[in-house]
Amino acid sequence: MTGPALLAGGFEAALADPVDRPGEGGHWLVLGDRVRVPLPVRRWHGPPEPALTELVRRCTGPTIDLGCGPGRLTAALAERGLVALGVDVSAVAVRLARGRGAAALRRDVLAPLPGEGRWAHALLVDGNIGIGGDPVRLLRRCAGLLRPGGTALVELAPPGAGLWRGRAYVTSGRRPG
Repeated sequence: MTGPALLAGGFEAALADPVDRPGEGGHWLVLGDRVRVPLPVRRWHGPPEPALTELVRRCTGPTIDLGCGPGRLTAALAERGLVALGVDVSAVAVRLARGRGAAALRRDVLAPLPGEGRWAHALLVDGNIGIGGDPVRLLRRCAGLLRPGGTALVELAPPGAGLWRGRAYVTSGRRPG
């Protein structure tokens, strides 16, 4: 869910402040039609949930975590003794990931990355299938990062969640009435 358009709107500030304070509201992704979607920033800072722990268990070799955020999955992989690299355009995300002991690189996932064509697994979690606004392009990018037989592990919204395309930004504070 990271990208330059989101960062300009407050993504870095949201990542840096995961605590929702009573009366102050939380952090929101605001879609072009003004619909606000709450960002689960506190969850991103916590440990992987059971479903994501299972996803991490499926990784058996070098893994690249695209849009790693605060690095919860990259750190979990490293704790298992796997080579893991988190990639995020956010300086705050990379700092937080490194603070967890994860290797992380500040870079656009569509730019050249270390180990291209040699990763066993690529992770796209927490809405990161939307990086760049073109899921097909992003999945092709994953294919270029993976070695033959490698897997892209992608977390998707539940069926019926709908599809949205357009410009968005991040804001923080109280949700209006």
